[in-house]
Amino acid sequence: MIDRRKHLQHLAALATASALPAVAADDKGGTYDEDSILKAATDFFGQTTEGLAKVIEKAFKEQGRPNAYIKGEEAGAAITVGLRYGDGELLMKGGGAAKVYWAGPSIGFDLGANASKVFTLVYHLPNTAAIYQRFPGVDGSLYYVGGAGINYQRLKGITLAPIRLGVGLRAGASVGYIHYRREKSINPF
Repeated sequence: MIDRRKHLQHLAALATASALPAVAADDKGGTYDEDSILKAATDFFGQTTEGLAKVIEKAFKEQGRPNAYIKGEEAGAAITVGLRYGDGELLMKGGGAAKVYWAGPSIGFDLGANASKVFTLVYHLPNTAAIYQRFPGVDGSLYYVGGAGINYQRLKGITLAPIRLGVGLRAGASVGYIHYRREKSINPF
């Protein structure tokens, strides 16, 4: 009886130890690697720039591997009070896609207008429905290099890192939020 109990404990320990690498592999399997994201962003933007590569490298260094991304377009304008509208498609590594619309107000020392393509890295999104909420952000705290800019929006353990390439001139710092929705709306609130 003692030998059988030891044998069962040994088998349980082996099963547990062999399951650990599988969990780690599944975690990486549920996220995008840096090369895949750079290729998807390059395909979406239609070009590779040194700035785009550096912005993606920075996001991976600070946030790790995303499990989803949004590719879309947006336009915005501000004279102290600003508005931003956009739409795109959410794609999750583990499968699943959804149409996403966003809008949001901002206030601050902000002036100008811009239109851009947006490629948003999404971290720790449990499912597609979890994107549909308001994410606060500070647009003045962005990292900008070679025509590509990135900032972070965080809520309830989910982090969004929009990367923007576009035209226009908008300068300053502002605070606000972006409301991600299932349906298009002109109401930014």
